[in-house]
Amino acid sequence: MALQRPPLEPLGTSALGLSAQDTLHLLERNIRDYAIFMLDPTGHVVSWNVGAERIKGYTEQEIRGKHFSVFYPAEDIAAGKPARELEIATAEGRVEDEGWRLRKDGTRFWANVVITALFDDQRQLRGFGKVTRDMTDRRAAEEALRDSEERFRLLVQDVSDYAIFMLDPTGHVESWNAGAQRIKGYTEQEIHGKHFSVFYPTEDIALGRPEHNLETALLEGRVEDEGGRVRKDGTRFWANVVITALYGDQRRLRGFSKVTRDMTERREAEQSLDERRRLLTHLIQSQESEWRRIAAELHASSIPDLDSVSRSQRELAEQLPEPHATQLRELAARAEAATDQLRALGARLRPPGIDRSSLAAALEDYLAANAAEWGLSYTVNSRLESEPPPDATLTIFRICQEALTNVHKHARAKNVSVTLSHTGSGVLTRVSDDGVGIDGSADLRPGPDHYGVVEMRERAETVGGWWTMRPTQPGTLVEFWVPALRRRVSKVLT
Repeated sequence: MALQRPPLEPLGTSALGLSAQDTLHLLERNIRDYAIFMLDPTGHVVSWNVGAERIKGYTEQEIRGKHFSVFYPAEDIAAGKPARELEIATAEGRVEDEGWRLRKDGTRFWANVVITALFDDQRQLRGFGKVTRDMTDRRAAEEALRDSEERFRLLVQDVSDYAIFMLDPTGHVESWNAGAQRIKGYTEQEIHGKHFSVFYPTEDIALGRPEHNLETALLEGRVEDEGGRVRKDGTRFWANVVITALYGDQRRLRGFSKVTRDMTERREAEQSLDERRRLLTHLIQSQESEWRRIAAELHASSIPDLDSVSRSQRELAEQLPEPHATQLRELAARAEAATDQLRALGARLRPPGIDRSSLAAALEDYLAANAAEWGLSYTVNSRLESEPPPDATLTIFRICQEALTNVHKHARAKNVSVTLSHTGSGVLTRVSDDGVGIDGSADLRPGPDHYGVVEMRERAETVGGWWTMRPTQPGTLVEFWVPALRRRVSKVLT
């Protein structure tokens, strides 16, 4: 049979004018975050507060007189845990424990439990005070944090494409992952405790670059850098590096994280591409220069000479009898036709409007001179906010010229349109027609019918742009973009 709660002796009054016994009763009735109750010396419940009812699910009438082992899982009861905790509390005055406990409905919760032995003045055991707090949410959060930290640790440790490691506040290596070992060549045992300046070339160390990077990370929170770095074996590689300052409580510097990626292959590919672009640009510039020279010679000598020949032939024909006069007039007509062909060739080699008018006007002039003969109606729509620099203007004009020639030769179109607009830091150009179109799977590798296509693509890509051609309904769309900033174009042409 359960023991009755021993009477409490009057302990005076509180500041609220309540007796100590009344104060305890108020606490017992109103504390909800803790289960606070008493056990008799044999472990049976003799008191119960609202917090105990909320956490464990029993009303005071349901639980009073029951043994407190009812709160323990079966495996703890089998192991004798309830009795052992009372023995420890009796021997040491208190015992604290964390573990699973049971609610009335059988569900488990994670509890922090403190059992305190209660003795009277004669050191006779009167029972136990038991305070329980539901720590399920905190434990779940802690486990989630531990799992997250473990996953992150495994992720960092196993990543091989990036060197990810920690430095202490003075720049000495504190951690090391598999990527760091693969990229830099050191094992963790070899590098731990060494200053990170060991990764920098001697010339950078002499300039204080490692210290400067840490100072910048401290001032700005992070610093990103690209440059040469040194492996354990002394070989160099091109690295992209991000150093981030890490702070703890009260903004105390804990150290730095350092993420390094080996960019050697990408840099070599970019340098190779830049070299190819420089060579192609030089070739195209040489080609344009030669075309300009030929066009100038045609206009300066060949065309005037042929004009003079045809005029002289016609004048002489007026003085000769037939059939010699007719023969001379036929020769004059052939000379005039050859002159017209040379003028057309000169215009194609160096269109007259390209050096003295806007890009849109040069395209208008080109189409005005050719579209009627080709049987095409045309429109030129310019949405340009400003004129592109000369190199970009020439590139755009030449690509459009080739695209329009393809429309004339292959499309059997009736209408063609050219649209110019600024997009980003360049010019987007669209040449569309309503002709027969192309096969979307067409092979556009170099060949008798495809050199114009290859030339268009290479011209765009040489200056750092792109080019596409695709079928539409109806017809074909040629679309390309080239950069139109002077500094970007000049960089490619150096």
